[in-house]
Amino acid sequence: MKAKAFAMREPSFENSFQCGHALILLRTYDHLLGHPLATNPEALYHAPFPVLSHNTADDPIFTYGNLAAQRLWEVSWDQITQMPSRLSAELDERATRAAMLASITENGFIDNYHGIRISSSGRRFAIKNAVIWTLTDDQGHKCGQAATFNEIEFL
Repeated sequence: MKAKAFAMREPSFENSFQCGHALILLRTYDHLLGHPLATNPEALYHAPFPVLSHNTADDPIFTYGNLAAQRLWEVSWDQITQMPSRLSAELDERATRAAMLASITENGFIDNYHGIRISSSGRRFAIKNAVIWTLTDDQGHKCGQAATFNEIEFL
């Protein structure tokens, strides 16, 4: 199956900061990790740390990237939500990243991921102690994966 661009509009007051998707991010994080990621969808979008999610396509596309993520990857909302998530990593890092994402089954999350990422302009940076977790809908079906981190080292 070929990944398709996600059609969700940029979070704003007009769409309640994409409340439906944001609440999935917030609910699953709190459920799996036992503490809140942010207080509400607006706070999530404006958080000072990156938060991203991608869908379950064979070549997953980002479905969400808050303002901190957009700044870090040097992209707009429209650009990030059309980007295959594998492109957030350098070519050499993609196999390791894919194996890590596939391994998040037992607990539904990991909280110590380290990796090298690359922005749209080619700027390299290391992420440390990232939390990667599985997103599930209200019926418990997997609907993607998400990541957040606040340790960043520019290389």
